[in-house]
Amino acid sequence: MDIKMFFSLGKTTRISIQPSRKSTANAGINHLDIEDNEFAEFEDFDVEDVVGGVSSEPKNGFHDNEEPSPPGPDKQTDSTDEDEATVEIEDNEFEHVDEDEYEGYEKDSTSKPDLKLNEGPKITFAQLPAHLRSNWESYYLELMILSGLVLYFFNFFLGRSKNQRIAETWYSAFKGPLLEKFALVGDDGKLENSQPGLMKESENVYLLWCSGRTGCEAVLFELRLLKRQDLVAMVMNLFRPQQDQVHVKVFMNESDMDTFVMCLATKRTANRLVREMADISVFCPEKKSTVDKFGLPANFVLMSEIGEASSTLIDARVCSLVNNIPEAIESIHFSDQYSGPKQTEDTAPSKMPEVKKMLIFNFNLPLKNGKSIVEAVEIIRPAIMLTFYCIDRVKRFRLSKEFKMKAEKNRQKVEEAFLKSTHAARAEAAAARREEKRRLEKEKILQDDDPEKQRKWEEKENKRLAKKRMPKMKAIKV
Repeated sequence: MDIKMFFSLGKTTRISIQPSRKSTANAGINHLDIEDNEFAEFEDFDVEDVVGGVSSEPKNGFHDNEEPSPPGPDKQTDSTDEDEATVEIEDNEFEHVDEDEYEGYEKDSTSKPDLKLNEGPKITFAQLPAHLRSNWESYYLELMILSGLVLYFFNFFLGRSKNQRIAETWYSAFKGPLLEKFALVGDDGKLENSQPGLMKESENVYLLWCSGRTGCEAVLFELRLLKRQDLVAMVMNLFRPQQDQVHVKVFMNESDMDTFVMCLATKRTANRLVREMADISVFCPEKKSTVDKFGLPANFVLMSEIGEASSTLIDARVCSLVNNIPEAIESIHFSDQYSGPKQTEDTAPSKMPEVKKMLIFNFNLPLKNGKSIVEAVEIIRPAIMLTFYCIDRVKRFRLSKEFKMKAEKNRQKVEEAFLKSTHAARAEAAAARREEKRRLEKEKILQDDDPEKQRKWEEKENKRLAKKRMPKMKAIKV
């Protein structure tokens, strides 16, 4: 006999005892085998032993209060076909369980408990890349960026230190001559300057103010070195080569310089100055060769307003210096109408710009071709000393009466042209001011409760408009 047991928590326990169909069908065949079976006595066992002493039928097949009845043919057939025993247990030990207290608990579940609830959390392993040393191809971009940053910072500190060495070498070379020419060297504009000397404007620009000399108010020495601290600028310098320069700006007194504008510069610099500088583009835009008249190198041109001033100031000493060190001279600019770079049309002023009398020298510091800093400073020493010579020459120079009148006429023409160009703008601004004034007057009259004043103002305004619409007539004397 096969025993099938179905267990369900908190539900009725049912035990079914069914005879095997195979054994019933082959009862006659296996009759002899049963006697030889050592375990035959265990085939007929009590249901109470299996269930634990609880049975719905007695062992004899009838209850105590019933009398045994003779077995009939139908009853024997039913007993041989199927015997069934059922045990019902009404006690439910999980009735007190709250459904919301436990996750995954189902009250009406008749299946076996879910074993997945007892399992631990699922572990997911991250997909880590291969080790750095065994997979360098995955870090090409990072390595390039890191190498670029290291190279940039290395170039920054190296270029900054070199620019500082150049500035300190230049200052130590010219500190003695400057102290002889000026009463104060290294003025920064403060009343008490504890550390006079070079002022660091940026990593490639150094300034030196000098004052206390007759013939000029002050002199500004400006060292404009290459941007060696900037790697991008150094790469651009390979395509557009530039040089370290020393700019000298001399602020002349009003009474120590006459009225003229002139400039001696290389061809490339002259073209740039004509485009950018206001005084040169207005007073002396024509470029003349200097080879025939002054004997200067062919790459130099002269731009002069008054021929007398250029022929007097560019004397033999200046020409000799330019011929000896042509690579160190960039431009020599004298002007009594210096106003800086030209202003665009969008930012054009409504009045004449303020002008100054200035001498401007641009010198190159030749550090190329394997020259050291000390050698380059010694090369431009005569050019720096030339500035003091030119200050004295300009202070003593005076134009003749004829050229003086010519210079005055040139300045008057420039002023008239400027006023004419700005006349439309000034007229429009004046008309706007008059219209605003009449509007305010009208609002004031309308706010007044006196109708007589309003009537008089309207009559006055009508007369003005009628007069404005009348055609203009000129009176002719006979």
